[in-house]
Amino acid sequence: MAVIVVVSVLAGLAAAYFARLCDWAMETHAGLHAARPAFAVMLLPIGFALAVWITRRFAPEAAGSGIPQVIAAAEQRWRGRWGGRRVTLRTAAWKVGLAAWMLLCGASIGREGPTVQVAAGITRTLTRGLRGGPGRRAMIIAGGAAGVAAAFNTPIAGVVFAFEELGRSFERRTHTTVILVVVVAGFTAYALQGDYAYFGALGRDSDLRAAWLAAPVLGVIGGLTGGLFSRALAWVIGPRDNPLTRWRRARPVLFAFLCGLAAAGAALASGGVTFGAGYLEASALLHDDGAGGLNLAGWKFVATLAAAVSGAPGGIFAPSLAIGAGMGSALSETYLAFAGREAVVLGMAGYLSGVVQAPLTSAVILMEMTRDPGLVAPLMLTSLLARWVSALIMPTPIYHVLAEVWRLTPRQPG
Repeated sequence: MAVIVVVSVLAGLAAAYFARLCDWAMETHAGLHAARPAFAVMLLPIGFALAVWITRRFAPEAAGSGIPQVIAAAEQRWRGRWGGRRVTLRTAAWKVGLAAWMLLCGASIGREGPTVQVAAGITRTLTRGLRGGPGRRAMIIAGGAAGVAAAFNTPIAGVVFAFEELGRSFERRTHTTVILVVVVAGFTAYALQGDYAYFGALGRDSDLRAAWLAAPVLGVIGGLTGGLFSRALAWVIGPRDNPLTRWRRARPVLFAFLCGLAAAGAALASGGVTFGAGYLEASALLHDDGAGGLNLAGWKFVATLAAAVSGAPGGIFAPSLAIGAGMGSALSETYLAFAGREAVVLGMAGYLSGVVQAPLTSAVILMEMTRDPGLVAPLMLTSLLARWVSALIMPTPIYHVLAEVWRLTPRQPG
């Protein structure tokens, strides 16, 4: 038990310092964009291509979000050394560096998915050979859950994410391990980062009438758009062959360069709001200090999809929240009795649930991020409706589709 506590502390420390590194990368890019905007935009295609070349050359298991690798490693027996590399300290180190590089270049990615893989790699590697304790699968799932909890400062959401997304069946001992690791890692991150809500305190009571009016509308919109995003992502980088996937596998660096050009075009068209994770833009809309929700949602969708299909390391959680915030803000701008803040919160939950098809996680994350328990019921309605609508477009959740890529064959995925 003492070993698990120490390892959990290390996972929390890694998550907290990774968050600081990512924040520094985004701040540096923002300063560069202010001083030399043309150069900052052109960093996108160059950065995408370089990140994919390095990833494929040195750490192919660090590609993409990282959550599909964790799911595959937890659910499947390993095949030699390749199977273990999905969750190791070496892969975690490459993931940290390359994700920070992508943010330094202005890519529309999040650190939350990578943090799941990093934390899982730490807990799995440092508990190898532990006798009498939880098994490999339990430690991988617990590490992944700790990653979500520490990344968002949302411990309850971390536990829910483990049960809803990372594993489909649990033993009783696994429950205990997940909760212990999440609590210890979350407390460690809390000790470093302080008591903060991801989007800050909202400062006023919720308008429940506006929330109930907006919930079904944003559930349908989030489900449709999130399902389309997941469908496009699976079509390009999923396990099934088609002409585009074959071309991408044959010319991965050129494909990544073209994805970077698409992201650069989105940045230019949007006025630069697509750079980075999207935290500042979503926070501004949430606090009624921003406009242009439709501009943010539309171009952020393009920029995030370009980054996600490029093959470079980076997650989709935080950008999905920004896209959903833009959708909610755009709805509130119609003046159809949809209050701004409530619509923004519900938009984030609806779109995130539409993309990842994890409604409980989506609702709990937004509840803990905003610390507004009054919106629990509308959040659940929005998330569940978005999950149902999304499933009509994308029957299998995106992370489980992409996990198939990491189960198929012990060679470098395309």
